[in-house]
Amino acid sequence: MKKMDAFRSYFIIFILFAAALFLRNWSLLVVVMLCSFAFWKYRLQLGKTRKQLMSEEEMEARITAWEPLPLVPETCDSNIREPQTIEGKITKYVNINGKECLNMISSDFYGLIGNERIEEAAKNTIFKYGVGSCGPRNFYGTVDVHLNLEKQLADFLGCEEAILYSYGFATIASAIPAYSKKDDLIFVDKSVNFSIQKGLQASKSKIIWFNHNDMDHLERLLEEQSLADSKNKKKTATIRKFIVVEGIYANTADLCPLDKLIEFKWKYKVRIFVDESLSFGVLGENGKGITEHFGIDAVDVDLISASLENAVATTGGFCAGRSFVIGHQRLSGLGYCFSASLPPLLTVAASEAINIIQEKPNLPKILRQKSIALHKLILNATEGLKFVVIGDEISPLKHIGFEHEDKAVIEQVLNDFVSELQTVGILVSRAHYLSDQEAFSQKATVKVTCRVDVTDEEMEKIGEKFRLVMKKLNRGDD
Repeated sequence: MKKMDAFRSYFIIFILFAAALFLRNWSLLVVVMLCSFAFWKYRLQLGKTRKQLMSEEEMEARITAWEPLPLVPETCDSNIREPQTIEGKITKYVNINGKECLNMISSDFYGLIGNERIEEAAKNTIFKYGVGSCGPRNFYGTVDVHLNLEKQLADFLGCEEAILYSYGFATIASAIPAYSKKDDLIFVDKSVNFSIQKGLQASKSKIIWFNHNDMDHLERLLEEQSLADSKNKKKTATIRKFIVVEGIYANTADLCPLDKLIEFKWKYKVRIFVDESLSFGVLGENGKGITEHFGIDAVDVDLISASLENAVATTGGFCAGRSFVIGHQRLSGLGYCFSASLPPLLTVAASEAINIIQEKPNLPKILRQKSIALHKLILNATEGLKFVVIGDEISPLKHIGFEHEDKAVIEQVLNDFVSELQTVGILVSRAHYLSDQEAFSQKATVKVTCRVDVTDEEMEKIGEKFRLVMKKLNRGDD
């Protein structure tokens, strides 16, 4: 019966084909040929499907042999850690599992969490505006405090305009695809943070990775691209080129060589995006970031992006730059257009935090001094041991690694390092990554941060306890 149906179908197609030729109706001929091809593909696929069908005996044998995997993968007992429960505010000292510990993991570098002035401003904002903003910025979610903070940020950095996002992670992840599209080129440092990586994926641009902070490697890549462009100027005339870096790298705690990058910007006609999430409010004489640190005009960087969740100690993020660059994001930045805007109370909290940093211009200098002192203390603690300090000495974020050939040993030592420090009253944390989604594997480390309100006595105790725990956990190659 099935063979007869197929014969009838082929016969009808043949008749239509002959009629089209006889009548010289080329349109009908094209339609018949397309229908013939589609029918042939359908029959071919149907034949493959039939061949793939198993007999009942084969199916029963497979079902009998099948063994389900466990719902949860087996985990070594050494990797299981007790849940960490914090009570109260995350300030200089935190109560974790009933024990008071010095907080050396929070990125609240200036100790602004719990600041009475900021809390009072936030309370007053709740009475006036309520808790939320009830919509995205372009759909009745814009409140006057949003506009005030955007102007304040632009004035503080010396840029023409700024745009406010409601979530720090979404800021750079939205900004990159707003400008860079398919066929555009993005030169990216291999150590960039995860939010930048998500923005790169969303852009669908061609990504060219260069070794971390290796300006010679980057220049070679730019030179190669420039040579390739010169061979086909017509095709490459519409292709834009970008360099994406971080002011202070979250994964390595060192600074990008922005002065060299600016040279490349003018020489190779590329645009520069800098994520200043960790450097905003920290670097430079007044805390304006990596541009002030290198004495570079902020407008020379095409786009400055930063999270407000570190030095400013609130929620949200922003981009700053020239007006035509920022204005484009108001219709193209996905996190701006489709996310509910930053709640007014958090907006005011950010504004007050920036006011405090501006009113106390010595804060960034004190933080740098404390960061350098902490760096030297940890460096001294690692002397003669397999522990290493990673990062720039002026960065308030430090990474501590352990040198060993066996990755399992490294993991165990670093986990024990965190636990042992907590038992002696110091709170640090492992650096966590989504290993299966990261563009490049990152080194296993422990993260340590510095605060301006840490006293000299506390610094001495930190050095002593770090040395004590490191000596206890230090292992050889056996």
